[in-house]
Amino acid sequence: MVIPADAGALLIVDLDAIAENFRRIKSVCTDTCVGAAVKANAYGLGAGAVTRTLAAAGCDTFFVATICEGIQLRKTNGQAKIIVLNGPEVRSLDTMRNARLTPTLNSLAQIDILSKNGGNEPARAWLHLDTGMNRLGLNAHDVDALCADPARMDGIDVMAILSHLACADTPNHPMNELQRATFDTLRARMAPLTGAVSASLANSPGIFLGPSFHYDMVRPGAALYGVRPSAQGPNPMVQVIDIYTKILQVRDVDTPMTVGYGAIHRVGGPRRIATLAAGYADGYPRAAGETTGYMESSSMCAYINGKAAPLVGRVSMDLITIDVTDIPTEYCQPGQTVELLGPNVNADSLAEASGTIAYEVLSRLGPRLRVEYRGGAV
Repeated sequence: MVIPADAGALLIVDLDAIAENFRRIKSVCTDTCVGAAVKANAYGLGAGAVTRTLAAAGCDTFFVATICEGIQLRKTNGQAKIIVLNGPEVRSLDTMRNARLTPTLNSLAQIDILSKNGGNEPARAWLHLDTGMNRLGLNAHDVDALCADPARMDGIDVMAILSHLACADTPNHPMNELQRATFDTLRARMAPLTGAVSASLANSPGIFLGPSFHYDMVRPGAALYGVRPSAQGPNPMVQVIDIYTKILQVRDVDTPMTVGYGAIHRVGGPRRIATLAAGYADGYPRAAGETTGYMESSSMCAYINGKAAPLVGRVSMDLITIDVTDIPTEYCQPGQTVELLGPNVNADSLAEASGTIAYEVLSRLGPRLRVEYRGGAV
């Protein structure tokens, strides 16, 4: 593989792998619909190509965070059901109607907005119940208020009720069962107002908590993109992305030289250092490099021809430095392709080395990356 001359780093997105991950989730949830969370530009991978691929695989419901994301998605998905998780404002209602976006109602205030400005036809919406996350959603007191004044729901056609799990990536966490029980309780209290409507609780890790969490629809996001849904056990998903860059320059260094910003990497003997054409502006985490080291490298490695080359010094905006002393010289020339993510290192391991989560690694992939799609329905 050769990195294009006008690009610093290349992001390869395997759309067939995304379709395969969708099928794997379907096989786990045999009696449940599978929607797809494609917020944040499908976690940085390109919502247009990703949703076309998922639609071809049988997905017809997509979740976005913002109205802007929904409008962009509608341009490439004319018939899809698009649910906006952040909900409506008064000034956004016409825009949402014109784009045929379904709002999620997260508060009494949003319910009032839709009820009082819904137009001639009942306004379709999803209803979000807060079962313990304490971010968005109606809590038990809000549900009591609605039950005491059901007219507040006039003009609203509730299509489904959802909630969101806080600790699903820790399967044995007691919060999981507590939230599931709370979800059932609040849904039962809302039933006289909403009727028998669909329910959705499970995110990517929640899917693997078992059938009692599946309800009528699950909402995978990161799992579709190859991220391990649980910290426990092997990853049941197929890896979706690779990131490659190239060597710009190789230099010999020796004691007492230092490498990179802050001079925190002090060289302990003769070494060869290669500088790569990628950095945190491309979405590679700054924290993956050294932060406090002394004659030591980061725990993270890049790979050249399958051989590990440890990161040394800090990751900077446009550049990464690696130690290539133990790699044959013929593989360490300017222009040589270097693996940052791929067969030897995945988003989960990069995230762990950076003190973050793979969700953040994916969603922060920079627009400067050259994107190449393989397979799927581009």
